[in-house]
Amino acid sequence: MTEYRIDTPADGQYRATFLFAHGAGAGMDHPFMTAVAQGLAAKGIRVVRFDFPYMVKRREDGKKRPPDRQPKLLLDFQRHIQAFAQEAAQTGTALVIGGKSMGGRMASLMVSPEAEAAPEVENCQALVAGVACLGFPFHPPGKPENFRGDHLKSTTLPTLILQGERDTFGTREEMAQWPLSDTVNTFFLPDGDHSFKPRKASGHTEAGNIALAVNALADFIETCMKPV
Repeated sequence: MTEYRIDTPADGQYRATFLFAHGAGAGMDHPFMTAVAQGLAAKGIRVVRFDFPYMVKRREDGKKRPPDRQPKLLLDFQRHIQAFAQEAAQTGTALVIGGKSMGGRMASLMVSPEAEAAPEVENCQALVAGVACLGFPFHPPGKPENFRGDHLKSTTLPTLILQGERDTFGTREEMAQWPLSDTVNTFFLPDGDHSFKPRKASGHTEAGNIALAVNALADFIETCMKPV
């Protein structure tokens, strides 16, 4: 049975679920994931976290291992999407998917034609109301030629990208040059790095930036609350 971390609003009532995938190096219980999940729950949004298969194995044996290959990540993500999309349809709530870094990229791929290139994976756009990416890995640090965001140029689903202004995987200046789809909205965290952490001299704080991200994410999910 799949193990989830589910943060539900205190009154138990919610109109949307955010299916939240982790990044490459840390699982669903990472402090960043927890802070965002609890912040959204406090705003009336249920958050469901899960671990990809390689992270499940890491949790079981304590051994570090690299992420699964993209087809396996997408197939696993599809399983979770289908489970919670069925629930959303039954309860009349909305399902928004997303993730931190790699998890956000996988979420954005799940609603693109690229998903169909993986065995047994289908485009899940019809099942979700929106996608939110927290620190999108547009390219490896120092290698802007290895661009990984082509599918965001043609997406038609409401998408939010929350990005640190100086994220080495895609800075604010770089993003201004990329022709993303009109359905992609961006929100920048002041002086934030890939984890939204600013430099001390900037006058901003990591906690403050995470709070800003939670507010922007909650506002975005609010716009997606029409049942699919």
